[in-house]
Amino acid sequence: MEVPHKVLYKIFTALAVAFFLAGCASQILESYVGKSIQEPILDYGPPTNIVELEDGRRAYQWRIDSSGYIPISTPTIATSSGPYGVTTTTVNSSTLVPFSEQCLYTLTATEKGSRWIVDGFRKPSFACE
Repeated sequence: MEVPHKVLYKIFTALAVAFFLAGCASQILESYVGKSIQEPILDYGPPTNIVELEDGRRAYQWRIDSSGYIPISTPTIATSSGPYGVTTTTVNSSTLVPFSEQCLYTLTATEKGSRWIVDGFRKPSFACE
């Protein structure tokens, strides 16, 4: 089944609005810089992966999978004629279009004493921003 361009445009617009309303992921990641790695762990749970980097730092990664359906409304216009003239009727039909997405968020940290302090992050992909 081929998806018409208008439907793809509506899907893209709906996703863009959702991401804009959710906030910018880079701003959220940046808010942890200078804080203990325990802060994002308390907010989002344990990381999916911890990588020991060559320079002695660590990278903490969270993978977030999301999926669902986006309703796409399509108007259909029908014209009929009868004993009282021509009547135009508009009917809106909705189609649920599935989506799924995997996003990887990475914070890097430096060991200071017995704590790991966030010193940076990797910018997420555009779709996960």
